[in-house]
Amino acid sequence: MSGAGGTTPPSDAPTWDLGFLRAGLLASLPVTAVGALVVGVLMSWSAALTVLIGAAVVAGFFCLSGAVIAFAGRAGDAFTLPAALGTFVIKVAVIAAVFEALPADSWVDLRVLGWTVIAGALFWSVVQGRWVWTRQLYYVTPPAPPTPTGERGATAPAQPPAVDPETPTTRG
Repeated sequence: MSGAGGTTPPSDAPTWDLGFLRAGLLASLPVTAVGALVVGVLMSWSAALTVLIGAAVVAGFFCLSGAVIAFAGRAGDAFTLPAALGTFVIKVAVIAAVFEALPADSWVDLRVLGWTVIAGALFWSVVQGRWVWTRQLYYVTPPAPPTPTGERGATAPAQPPAVDPETPTTRG
């Protein structure tokens, strides 16, 4: 069933790829470990734990966004922008409420948490951008390659010989 404006993709449409989430998680694990170690040595081990919490929040937010946008994209391309914007607004509201609810004198270092979230979001954005820029993405789905003669009973269509109109033919 096609929605208004043809928002439902055809059954042979490519699925939404969430491979950037794996790339982001794999790239952020060592960076988070090194960051937590450095912060732990320079500041305190509770600040190092705060780095781990901040990195987990960023990873969770990117994974949630990716899943929601992919789900919306499977329903139809027209739903991806509203899903992305809606998810972003909800995430910002949730993180603002959580940051406001945290007491200033708790073991969670709010300054470290804030900088971790900012640095993590920038890091994930770079990883996601690199992942997209290094993929071969098509504006439209490329046609299937022709089937060679003899496979599955298919025959290749006869091709007329290539003749250059500039070259005179010879009789012989």
